[in-house]
Amino acid sequence: MTTRKLSILVTFIAFSIVGAMIKIPAVISSIALDSFPALAGSVLLGPVAGAIIGALGHLGSAFLGGLPLGPLHLLVAVEMAVIVFVFGYLYRSNKRMLAYSFFLISNGFVAAIPFGFIISWSFYVAFLPPLLIGTAVNLVIAIVALPRIQQATNVVLRRNA
Repeated sequence: MTTRKLSILVTFIAFSIVGAMIKIPAVISSIALDSFPALAGSVLLGPVAGAIIGALGHLGSAFLGGLPLGPLHLLVAVEMAVIVFVFGYLYRSNKRMLAYSFFLISNGFVAAIPFGFIISWSFYVAFLPPLLIGTAVNLVIAIVALPRIQQATNVVLRRNA
C-alpha cells in the first residue's frame, strides 16, 4: 500500500469517526452516521480498504458511545467489515443497485440478528427502526454522493497524470 493510499485510508477512518458523532437516538445508545465513509472508501480505495474503514469506524463509534454492547462491538465490527467489503465488490463490478440493496438488507436487518439470540428478540425488534433509519440515511448519502465523488476523483487523477 502506498503512502498516499494509506493517508487517504486514515482520512476516511477519521471521517467515519466524525460521522459517529452525528447521532440518531435509539433504544440503546444511538445509531451513528459512520457507514458512508466506509462505503465511499470501498468504492474509491477498494473493498479491503472499505472493510478496514467500516470495522475501525464502527469501533470508534462504539467508543464514543460508551461501548453500550461491550465486547459484542467486536462482532459488529466484523459484520461491518464483511458488509462493506461485499458492497464495494458489487459496486465496483457495476452492480450498483445490487450493492445498495445488499447494504440496506444486510446492515438494516441481518447484522442485528445475532443480538436476537444473544440478548433477546425484543431487543432485536426494538433496535430495527433506528438501525434501518441510520442505514437508510447512510445509503441515501452514498447514492447521491458516490457518483459525484468518483467523477471528481477521476478529474483530479487525470490532471495529475
